Amino acid sequence: MDAEQSLEIDPNPIDPAAVAPAPIDVAELAHLLDGPYAAVRDQIRAHLPDHAELLEPQCRLDPDDYRRRVRQAVLDLAAAGDSVFGLPTAYGGGGDLGASIAAFETLAFGDLSVLVKTGVQFGLFGGAILQLGSTAHHDRFLADVVSGRLLGCFAMTERGHGSDVQSLRTTARYDADSGQFVINTPTDSAHKEFIGGAAVDARLAVVFAQLEVDGTAQGVHAFLVPLRDEHGRVLSGIRVEDDGHKIGLNGVDNGRIWFDSVSVPRAALLDRYGKVSEAGSYSSPIDNPDRRFFTMLGTLVQGRVSVAGAGVSSAKIALAIAIRYADRRRQFAPRGTTAETKLLDYGMHQRRLLPRLARTYALHCAQQALVAEYHDVFTRPDSADDHRRRALESRAAATKALSTWSAVDIIQACREACGGAGYLAENRFAALRADTDVFTTFEGDNHVLLQLVAKGLLTNYSSGFNDLDQLGLVRFVAGQAVETVIERTAVHSLVEQIKDVLPGSDREWDRQAGIRDRNYQLAMFRWREEHRIAGVARRLKRGVDDGMSPEDVFNRCQSHAINAAWAHGERLLLEAFADTVAAMPDGDNKITMALLCDLFALSTIETDRGWWMEHGRLSAPRAKAITREIDALLGRLRAVAVPLVDAFAVPPTALAEGLDNLAS
Repeated sequence: MDAEQSLEIDPNPIDPAAVAPAPIDVAELAHLLDGPYAAVRDQIRAHLPDHAELLEPQCRLDPDDYRRRVRQAVLDLAAAGDSVFGLPTAYGGGGDLGASIAAFETLAFGDLSVLVKTGVQFGLFGGAILQLGSTAHHDRFLADVVSGRLLGCFAMTERGHGSDVQSLRTTARYDADSGQFVINTPTDSAHKEFIGGAAVDARLAVVFAQLEVDGTAQGVHAFLVPLRDEHGRVLSGIRVEDDGHKIGLNGVDNGRIWFDSVSVPRAALLDRYGKVSEAGSYSSPIDNPDRRFFTMLGTLVQGRVSVAGAGVSSAKIALAIAIRYADRRRQFAPRGTTAETKLLDYGMHQRRLLPRLARTYALHCAQQALVAEYHDVFTRPDSADDHRRRALESRAAATKALSTWSAVDIIQACREACGGAGYLAENRFAALRADTDVFTTFEGDNHVLLQLVAKGLLTNYSSGFNDLDQLGLVRFVAGQAVETVIERTAVHSLVEQIKDVLPGSDREWDRQAGIRDRNYQLAMFRWREEHRIAGVARRLKRGVDDGMSPEDVFNRCQSHAINAAWAHGERLLLEAFADTVAAMPDGDNKITMALLCDLFALSTIETDRGWWMEHGRLSAPRAKAITREIDALLGRLRAVAVPLVDAFAVPPTALAEGLDNLAS
C-alpha cells in the first residue's frame, strides 16, 4: 500500500456488529419534520380525506366535472380555514405566513389540481392584492377573496414573454380626461397565457402591464381588471380562450386573455409602489424604475417558496409508495430456498431508492430553513434590509429549482422501482408525474432561476444588484478582480474557516479527513461552489478583456453560471441537513438522521466525482472508498427505510390504492 492509499482509509470504519441502526421513534421524527406548524399540518391531514375521490385516476373523470369538483374543494378548504393562513386576520385569514406555507406543503399530499388552484386564489391573486395594493384595496377585496366569494387569477405571463416579466407588452395607459386606465393587448403575442382560473372561474384578474402616464413609460405595474360579471359572463372588451387539455393539472382551468382597450378606474392600480394622481402625475417611493420593479416582484416570492415545498411533498408520496412496496414485494428465491427475496433487500434497489430518500430529507431541511427566513423577513420587515431580501429571493430560487427537478427525478425512479404495478394509473404515479412536471417551469423556469442565483453569487447583492441585467452583470464582474468577487461571497469565508479545523496543508486537508467527517463533507461542497463561482468570474472577465461583446460573453458562460448556482443550492441542502441533525437531542433518531445526512453528502460527491477528480480534490482511491461507504450506509439504512418514510406522515388516503395493491 503506497502513502496516498494509506490516507484513504476511513479512520471511523463501520462496526460490523452494528449493521443496522436501532429502531427509530417514528412519531418523534414525524413531529420533528412537521416543525413549528405541526398543528396546522395535522389540521390539513384531517381534512384531506374529504376530497379523496379526486385522487381517482384522472382518465376516469369527466374534464368539466373534474374542474367543478376541484373548484368546490377549494371553496371547502377556504370555509374550513385550511387555505387562508397567510392572509390577514382582519379579513378572515390566519395572519401567519409560515403557517400558510406549511398548509400548502401538506395540501400537496392530496390532489395537485386542488393545490394549484388554491395557490392561485389565495397565494398569487390574494397575495398580490395584499402585497402590492393599499389599505383601500385590502378593505374592498380581501374578505371576499378569503371566503371564496370572489375568485380571481394572476395574469402575468404572456405568450411572447414568460420569464422576462420586465418586457411584457400588455399596456395600461392613463387617460386623465376620464380618470381611467385603458388596458390593451397590442399584439397577439402579448395575450396572457396559461393563466390559472382564467378559462372558467375567475371574475377578477391581477393584470401586469406596462404603465404609461402622459406619454411616459413607468414600467410594469399591477392592475385589477374585471373579467366576468357575477353570473360568469365574460365582460365587453375581454376575450378568453380555454387552454384545453394539458399534460397534467387538468382540474385547473388555465386560459388565455386578450384585452381590447378595456377601461378600469384609477383605483384599479395596485399602488403600493407607484401612484397616479387624478390629474395624471406619477409618483413612487422608489425612484429607480429597475429597483422598483425588482422590489415589486420580490414581495411575490411566496409562490416560489410554496412550489418548492410542493415538490418535496410530491417526492415524499412517491418514496412512501415505492419503499413500502419494496419492503413487501418479493421476487426470486435464493438457490436452495423457497422464500423469495424482498425487493428492498437487493443492493441495486437500495441504490435506486435510498440516496433519493436521503436527498428528500435534505430538501425538507432546506425548505424548512427557507420558510423560517421567509416568515421572518415578511413579518418583521424592519429587520430585513435590501441585502437580506435579495438573499431570500436567491435562496428561494435555488431551493425551488433543486426541489422541483429532484421531484421529477424521484417520482420517475420510484415509478420504475415499482415495475408494471407503478405504471397503473390507480397507483398515483401517472398523476404525480404529470402534475409535478410543470413545477420545473412555473413560478420561474428553473434554468432562468439558477441564472438569477448565479447573478447574486457574482455580485453578492451589491448596491447595484437590482439594476443589473445580464449585460450589466458581465460589465460589473469584468470590472472587479476575480479575488474580489470570491472574497465578497459568503462561501469564501466558510471555506477558510473550515480549513482551520481539518488536518494537513491546503492540498492535503481533503485527503486526510475521514469520509464521514461532516467538516470534510461541508468543505467539499463549499470548495466546489467557490471554485465554480471563480470560474464564471474568470470567464466573464477574460471574454471582455479579449474584446468580445457582453452578449457573447454571457452566452458562453451560461452553463457555467448554472453549474455554480447548482453547487450553491446543494451546499445549502447539506448545511440545512447538518444543522437539523446537530440540533436534535441525542438518541437513535439522531444517529439515523446522521447516517442519512452522510448518505446524502457522499452520494452527491459520488455523482459529481468526475468534477472533483478533474480539479484535484478527490483521488481515485478515495472515490472508491466513498462508493464502498455508500454501499455500507445503504445496508445500515435499509432496516429503517420504511419508518423513515412513515415519518413523512403521508395520510393513507393520499397514498390511495398505491400501497394496498402494489404488493403481492
